[in-house]
Amino acid sequence: MNVRIDPERCQGHGRCYDLAPGLFAEDDEGYGQVIGEGVVPPEEEKAARLAVANCPERAIDIVEEP
Repeated sequence: MNVRIDPERCQGHGRCYDLAPGLFAEDDEGYGQVIGEGVVPPEEEKAARLAVANCPERAIDIVEEP
């Protein structure tokens, strides 16, 4: 599983990095960004889904790997 943030939709509410600090961080302007390559370790899957569900702009996507 991977996560990604659509920078066109992100408005910088910060819920992603508040709810899943192991997966997301804020950039210099306060917008969310994915840490590293966006790979979600099994122990972070719940946090990733929580961040997706709480993003007001629906700017976070989960990509399931086959």
